[in-house]
Amino acid sequence: MSNWRESILKEFVPNISKLTLVADPDSLLTEEKLALELKNSGFDLLEFNDPVEFRYAYESKYRAKWNKGEHTDLVVVLRKQNYELKNLPYDLLAVGKQLIFSLGELFPNLSYPVIEKLDRSHFDALFDAQKKYPPDRMGDNATKDFILRHVFGIEANLISNDVALLRMLLQLHYEKITIPEMLSDRLVHVLRQHGGFQNWPLEEIVPDGAAFFSFLQERWPVFLDRILSEIEPTEKFLEKEFNSKVDFKYPGPEDLPFDHHDIRVYIDNLFVEGKLTPVQKPEIGIETHSWIRSGIAESGGAYEDIRITRLLELVEKSVPNRESRYSDWLEFAMKWAELGVLVHSGCQAKEWERSQQIGTELNNTFAEWLSVHYSTLIDLPPINPAMLHHVPRMLAREMDNSNTKIALIVVDGLSLEQWITIRQILRENDGSLLMQESATFAWIPTLTSVSRQAIFSGKIPFLYPSSINTTNNENNLWRQFWENKGLSKLEIGYKRGLGDGDVVNALEDTLNPGKTRIIGLVLDKIDKIMHGMQLGAAGMHNQIKQWCQEGFLGSLIGYLMDKDYQVWLTSDHGNIECQGRGLPSEGVIAETRGERVRIYPTAELRNSVASSFTFAHEWKPIGLPEGYFPLVAGGSDAFIKEGEKIVSHGGISIEEVIVPLVKFERSAQ
Repeated sequence: MSNWRESILKEFVPNISKLTLVADPDSLLTEEKLALELKNSGFDLLEFNDPVEFRYAYESKYRAKWNKGEHTDLVVVLRKQNYELKNLPYDLLAVGKQLIFSLGELFPNLSYPVIEKLDRSHFDALFDAQKKYPPDRMGDNATKDFILRHVFGIEANLISNDVALLRMLLQLHYEKITIPEMLSDRLVHVLRQHGGFQNWPLEEIVPDGAAFFSFLQERWPVFLDRILSEIEPTEKFLEKEFNSKVDFKYPGPEDLPFDHHDIRVYIDNLFVEGKLTPVQKPEIGIETHSWIRSGIAESGGAYEDIRITRLLELVEKSVPNRESRYSDWLEFAMKWAELGVLVHSGCQAKEWERSQQIGTELNNTFAEWLSVHYSTLIDLPPINPAMLHHVPRMLAREMDNSNTKIALIVVDGLSLEQWITIRQILRENDGSLLMQESATFAWIPTLTSVSRQAIFSGKIPFLYPSSINTTNNENNLWRQFWENKGLSKLEIGYKRGLGDGDVVNALEDTLNPGKTRIIGLVLDKIDKIMHGMQLGAAGMHNQIKQWCQEGFLGSLIGYLMDKDYQVWLTSDHGNIECQGRGLPSEGVIAETRGERVRIYPTAELRNSVASSFTFAHEWKPIGLPEGYFPLVAGGSDAFIKEGEKIVSHGGISIEEVIVPLVKFERSAQ
């Protein structure tokens, strides 16, 4: 076999059996490329999890079609551990073809407890390594070393000096390569055996990218002092060790080899992309094109001009294509957001035009990618949430694994770009705050009632049709989700309409730190700013900055962490500055008439309007209720009067669809 998917795909032949039942305890069918292959072959996947929800979807979407004589290839997937196909309902067992897939069959000589923790996107590399270097039967540690070596390119035994260690950590964290905890622990253990890294905080900076970048950040001024002493060896530097009294939050070597050729290739990009923050060193004269310059703050806008130029170059080189993985788009969206903040904070006309041109082409490609790949994201495992309805499932796992209390802050309407603005203020106000940043996909259409309910219910919108146009049922959905996970009513909290005032007073009727184990909080300030915005994206940034400086969000995060909550932040959708392309004259046939999306009760009504608006997309109702057919605006167009400009949401631009997902921690003291 050329790849591991072939052994699975050969079992699926279209138009043979209308129903296939699959035991898939390792979630192999959710792997992005495999799911797409099945979709392209005409197979629909339906997970059997909640019996009531399954029966509703099965009867309404598939049984009804079969009764009409229509053919649909349906795959019912059972992913529960220790749950066999024989436990499925009898009417399914009577007609369904039965299959079982497992990791043990794909990787028979590797330790199952180790490989089952591996992200499915790494299986290609592992399968190739297994063919090239056929292993004997391996135990846990041998399997971990095999994976580190052949999947992640880390030969821990060969890392023998600071440069090699720093290079490995930069490769991991700059590329946002997440390795499972047990592999991280193994890597730290092997590195500790060398004895050469005893003063490095490996337990913090190997598994945690935010901690690693904080570790680098506090050592950057020390490096600059050394550079200054070499450029201008003044009496000050000759008389004393310039780095002997630095009070670091993280232990370890004080002076890192940032200028080594294997290291400095990363450092420039880390500053440009906002992962590191430049520091004030006006006494250092650096050439314009020096790699060090990105790490030195300058006044007068010169530094921002440099960042914009460099980010434009990075963005143009890294735009994903129609075949890219969803993780490529999430990673790219962070770079695009960093650029957006700078562009909307003021830039030269040439850079503005260049960014607009990139944005147009980018969103055209993104729309095409979504039309093919979006449906494959729905059933991905929630370990690293690909979509918003995965978030509460991920939090439930966190709670099961660590028995911790959790707070989820949902900032209504917050885009990735605006999160960057907020992040900077949070950093300035609280130097001990670490932010593990990631991103996830909102539901389309990117409306509050569609996407925010997915966060609080843990369900796809198809399963809450009666409340698809309102958020008034969120509290019930949130409580229902957590009660199904075994929590009592007193352990669950929810409150919306937050954003101003005193945090303690705002939460006093909702949060009881001694009893509340999970709390969901909605901050709607940004959404209110957006819907009243007359000054475009730049005005949005200014008002969000002012709101964040007032301190409510920072105080809320700090208060929850002080009460021993694990704090997460996300958003239901982003927003985009858009321009009117005309207002449909449709009377009452549209049930939702937004600036970026119109919702119709039938495909025919939607199509009749779409023919007059070539900029709009007839979005396939993926995961949406019956009788819900969106016509979504693409790019930066809007269903408003020709030439008018607004900031809005509802469409399928990358700015609206990909939203922040952030975990807050305190740095080591």
